[in-house]
Amino acid sequence: MTYEAVVFAEDLSKEFGSIRAVDGISFYVREGECYGFLGPNGAGKTTAIRMIYCRTPVTSGVLKVFGLDVRRYGREIKSMVGVAPQENNLDPDLDVIENLLVYSRYYDIPKKVARERAMELLRFLSIDERRKEQVTKLSGGMQRRLVIARALINNPRLLVLDEPTTGLDPQARHLIWQRIRELKRQGVTMILTTHYMEEAEQLCDRVAVMDLGKILVEGPPRELIERYAGKDVFEIRRVEDEGFLKALRGLEFSFEKAGDTIYIYSNNGDEIGRRLFSIKDIEVLHRRSNLEDVFLKLTGKELRD
Repeated sequence: MTYEAVVFAEDLSKEFGSIRAVDGISFYVREGECYGFLGPNGAGKTTAIRMIYCRTPVTSGVLKVFGLDVRRYGREIKSMVGVAPQENNLDPDLDVIENLLVYSRYYDIPKKVARERAMELLRFLSIDERRKEQVTKLSGGMQRRLVIARALINNPRLLVLDEPTTGLDPQARHLIWQRIRELKRQGVTMILTTHYMEEAEQLCDRVAVMDLGKILVEGPPRELIERYAGKDVFEIRRVEDEGFLKALRGLEFSFEKAGDTIYIYSNNGDEIGRRLFSIKDIEVLHRRSNLEDVFLKLTGKELRD
């Protein structure tokens, strides 16, 4: 698989003292695809991608980017990768376009080329009219777009997006999604981490669900949904009747109880719906299954810090 993979990892691990943050994962990323890492806080997502762009050293295993070993060719790999980290780590002392121009010097991009590219990226991400403003005056959404523009200044062959839309309003999130889809049409290979399951469904060709440093499942979002959550989900709220729970256990479908809600997953929604909606004194919500159902089913519904 190494000869056709932009990123190839085999039995990849990262330890911080006694903590094994990434625990023997194997995966690959094809050229031109968007590959997503999903998982709760502390699952190992960010550590995994930091090893890919040579920010964090590998403890053990194989990790190659464009066929190059990250242990030996860090400088070469960094020149081909663009990174938009979780934090908006822009320079507050510089205005918008200066943040791009100063960053371009790390890649030895000629000044004229850098300015042309910076203006093109600012237009692409709809912030060119604010190019002379200090970054501290930008909204959170504009700052995120500027971080992505900065990650693209070197025309990367691989773009790493670590939670690119966290904390943004729906309008800003959808604008970034549009731009990411456009980059994908241009052939840019992308790796994405996100807590938004809809974002992963919208953007990713394949996703890996991680927990406790391991990859639990991997595949196209729709295939994972059908495999682990079926086509339909029923949510039954405020159920405390043990007799009702006992009756559910006798039926031929899987369900889970979390807090005040029972979740029923099924490929035969019409039949189950007729049964459930005929029962009095329960609240039933019927919806199509989604990637969040897979995520919660595999990693649990309890709150994590």
